[in-house]
This record gives sequence, C-alpha cells and structure tokens, in this order.
Amino acid sequence: MDKKELAEFLRRRRETLRPADVGLAEGRRRRTQGLRREEVAQLARMSTDYYARLEQQRAPQPSVQFTTALARALRLTPDERDHLFALVGHNAPARFRHSEHVSPALMRVLERLNDDTPALVLTDMADTLAMNPIAVALLGDQTRHTGLARSGYYRWFTDPAERLYFAEEDRPRHTRTQAARLRAALTAGTDVARAARIIAELKEASAEFVRAWELQEVAQRWGEAKTILHPDLGRIDVDAQVLFTENRAQTLVVLVAHPGTDSQGKLELLSVIGHQQLAP
Repeated sequence: MDKKELAEFLRRRRETLRPADVGLAEGRRRRTQGLRREEVAQLARMSTDYYARLEQQRAPQPSVQFTTALARALRLTPDERDHLFALVGHNAPARFRHSEHVSPALMRVLERLNDDTPALVLTDMADTLAMNPIAVALLGDQTRHTGLARSGYYRWFTDPAERLYFAEEDRPRHTRTQAARLRAALTAGTDVARAARIIAELKEASAEFVRAWELQEVAQRWGEAKTILHPDLGRIDVDAQVLFTENRAQTLVVLVAHPGTDSQGKLELLSVIGHQQLAP
C-alpha cells in the first residue's frame, strides 16, 4: 500500500468533484474546493475519521469492499478505479495482454484504408507497431525507435523533435494526456514494470513531467481533435478515431480530416508526394 500516493490521489479526486456531481446540496459558506471529507465518507458509507486518516497517511489498508466504495463515491473512471486498487495494494481487474505483434484484425483495417488517410497501430505503452505510408509521411517513422524511446510517452518529455508535429497551443493539453495515459498503463497495462521504469527515468529527466504527474490524472483519452504541423504543408487539422482490439492491448488510430477542407486537400497532396520535399 502506497500511503503517500494514495492520500494525494484521493485528495486530488475529491477536489475535482462538486456536490451537484454526486447528488448533494451545495449549501452556504462552502470554503472547501470540491467535496468535503465527510461528504466522501458519507457516500462511501465509512466513518469520516477513517477516510480522513486515509488522506493523512495514517489509516490501515482498506478492504476490497471499502476500495470499491471509494471508487464509487469519487465517481472514478475504470482507469482511475484500477489505479486506486493498485495504490491500496489489491489486484485490479486484468484488462490487457502484452503482444509485440500487430493484431491481424487491426492490420487488415490498416491495409484497407484510403491512401489519404493516415493510420497507425499503438500499444498501451504508446509503442508504434505499424504505420501506413501517409502516416509516415505526416508524422515521421515512429517505428524506428529503440529502448525506452520506443514509447511515445518517454519521447514526449525527452525528445524536443517529438513536439514539432504539434501546434504550440495544444502542447500543454497533450502533456497532461501523456502523463494521464502513462499512469493508467502503470496500474492496468501490458508491461507494468516497463511503465514504472519510464516513470522513474522521467522524474529524473523532466520537471514538466513531474508537474503533470503530480496532478494524479488517470485516463485513456482518444477521439481528440488534433492539429498536426507538417514541415512543408503546415497546419493539418484532423480528428483521431480509434479502434481497439477485443482485449484492448492495441489500438488503431485513424486521423481523419473533414471533407472539403484545406486539411483534407493537404492530406491528398501528401499521399501523392510522400517523403518528397516540396520546392520553396
């Protein structure tokens, strides 16, 4: 049981909720950011003293039943619930299986996409297993990396070149997303030991990562609108659509531009020129 991390996680999640989120009255003279400790205890049907001691790092290990009640009271997502179980020291439900080989089902979809539709297959550790030609032309060859740098999480915080593909105004949001997804991989991923090793390295190498990590966010965020910066074609706006394998170990990410837009025209041009450098 990691008492320090558990206390911080509970406090952060409590502060993100408002009484209306959990069916409680707001009341007057509310000074606490988010829910009060006694309100969480009431929702979890445990004593206020015991919950307070959890946040003060003084409580014994909660039972599985209490941990489940806490997850329900704090309205945790499945990713956050699994993380809570890991912090408490109980086994979280297994949702992933590790594989270095691209799922045949995802590969079939990848091979049948249009030439102007970038797509890539990722693991939950953000390792890129496969890309179609236009994805390589748009984002560079992400399958070439080795060691810890295979993980997009690691590269985002250690390789400045990784950020050149993203609009500057989107980078803070992307930073939080990377940290939140890495935290999910730590407690419910295919390679927990590797996730822990990456986290330890990043805590030493990146103050920005430490700040994002301390937010205690846990998520598997997909389906986002993104702006990609291509070195020759400039800004290309796309929506990220995803398809998971049944065991959620791998994900096919498809980048789609709206029909008739300038971004769609740029993807069509990119599918023709590939890696050729445009004349100035």
